[in-house]
Amino acid sequence: MEIRNRDRDAEPFTTKDGSTIREYLRTDRQSLAEAAVAPGQATERHYHARTEEIYSIFEGGGRLELDGEERDVGAGDTILIPPRVWHQLTGGPAGARFLCVCVPPYSHDDTYFE
Repeated sequence: MEIRNRDRDAEPFTTKDGSTIREYLRTDRQSLAEAAVAPGQATERHYHARTEEIYSIFEGGGRLELDGEERDVGAGDTILIPPRVWHQLTGGPAGARFLCVCVPPYSHDDTYFE
C-alpha cells in the first residue's frame, strides 16, 4: 500500500509551463498533482503530444483557453484536455488551485511551446 501526504511528501516545483505543482502520486501509467496559478499569472501556452489531462478546479478560477476557445472556469469545474490541444490557464482575482490527472504521467519532455 502506498499512501502519500500532501505536506510531508509532495514538495512543490515549477513545471515547464510556469505553474507550481505538488505531485501527490505517480505510477508508470498516470500522475495526480495539485497545481496553482497566482492571481493574474498565466501558464505558458503549450500542448502535450502524448498526455491527456483532466483539470478539476477546487479553489478560485480564471480564464482557460483550449485551441483558441476561451472560457471562464471556477471551483467545481472539471475540464478534459486531450493530447495535442493547445492550452493556457490565467488565474482570476483569487488565482486558481486545481487537481491535474495526467495519463501518461506528467513529463517536461512531453510539453511543447509555440
